[in-house]
Amino acid sequence: MYLVYVKTKNGKPLMPTKRCGRVRKLLKEGKAKVICKCPFTIKLLYDSTEYTQKLSLGIDVGSSHIGSAVVNEKGDSVYMAETTIKNDIKGKMDQRQMYRRNRRSRKTRYRKARFLNRKNSTKKGRLPPTLVSKIHSHEKEIEFVKSILPVTDNDLIFETAKFDMHLLKNPKLHNEKYRHFGYQKGTLYGYANVREYVLERDNHECQICCKKEGYKHKNNVPLEIHHIVYRCQGGCDDPSNLITLCPTCHKKIHAGKITIDIEGMPFGVLRHDTHMNIISKRLIDRYPNAIETFGYITKQNRFEAKLPKRHYIDACIIANGGPDVNFKSDIVYIKRSVTKGDYKQTRGERSETRMNRGKICGLKRYDKVQYKGNIYFIKGIDSKGYATLMDINNKTITFPDAPKGDKTPKLSKIKRITARNTCLIDIEKVHIANTR
Repeated sequence: MYLVYVKTKNGKPLMPTKRCGRVRKLLKEGKAKVICKCPFTIKLLYDSTEYTQKLSLGIDVGSSHIGSAVVNEKGDSVYMAETTIKNDIKGKMDQRQMYRRNRRSRKTRYRKARFLNRKNSTKKGRLPPTLVSKIHSHEKEIEFVKSILPVTDNDLIFETAKFDMHLLKNPKLHNEKYRHFGYQKGTLYGYANVREYVLERDNHECQICCKKEGYKHKNNVPLEIHHIVYRCQGGCDDPSNLITLCPTCHKKIHAGKITIDIEGMPFGVLRHDTHMNIISKRLIDRYPNAIETFGYITKQNRFEAKLPKRHYIDACIIANGGPDVNFKSDIVYIKRSVTKGDYKQTRGERSETRMNRGKICGLKRYDKVQYKGNIYFIKGIDSKGYATLMDINNKTITFPDAPKGDKTPKLSKIKRITARNTCLIDIEKVHIANTR
């Protein structure tokens, strides 16, 4: 069942209503206007009462996905959404850094390299750009729901999680025998640095040819530490990614003459867990009146309700505070965060060919469009009059069965529905059995 979200003349959100003839009558008579098509929201153009009911907004906090749902006092869901957060910011910034340094070495050699001279890099309480983006995505979703439904900060319920990184890396700490002193005596306890620990762990010998270090041994060689997963490929400095080698074997490995059959450890294995700790803390600080719940409670309620694992379903259970949820609406709003603008202005590594970043035939990248009766998003646009379409999950849509000349969509045959935004929105119809 589709729900229509209503705002008063002054922009205050009211309770949603069914998509019925009354709404069409108000629009036809000019007593209301459409201010948003997805989700469908209207604004009344006449004075009306501002009566509302008690609603609860549940947020399933995540590092990759956000689940959000609004439930009334009866346990009826009136809004469900699932948002995919951007996780490519670090890679894009590394690429930008590479291009910037390349250009500086070619054209501006006289400039000094910039390091720690920006206010954002030295200010107190600074967060990395990836975390800033993720926190903003959570806040944006909360404020969006508050703009279309009468939800206040006191009606917020967060499912937060606290991850113990030391315990995740060393599961032995579950045992009380090791737990007492395990947090004080970690892997590197008693060693000056990581190198000393790795050498001691490998018995001061090359792990390939068994040559040892020390004047007492016949084949005395200065040993070196090798990254199993290279740093340039995302490897970390954790001891599990390091191995002891002699200089000869070390050179042969980098030359490709020798391969080692050991699985290394890439950087950021616990990245999302770390992000969750920071995001949860910042959201509680941002909304101090919100209620906090935990994942094990949601999981138990979901098992009792015999519901599948989806972020919006978890959010419904969080908002309701129990397993008895009545899924009144079968519409889930699927969202994906994208960049605000197209920041790449030129084509090619040397930045010599300018790209058209304006509208072409009234269309632009990430516009929501209609083509052959279906809803898509523009992934790429060509100045010659063609476009590449995609779905909400960034999957390119092809038309192999289309007649000749229509396999690549023409801009003249595409109709724009809504302009681009920092959050793409689409509708997914689901069928969920009510738990009561």
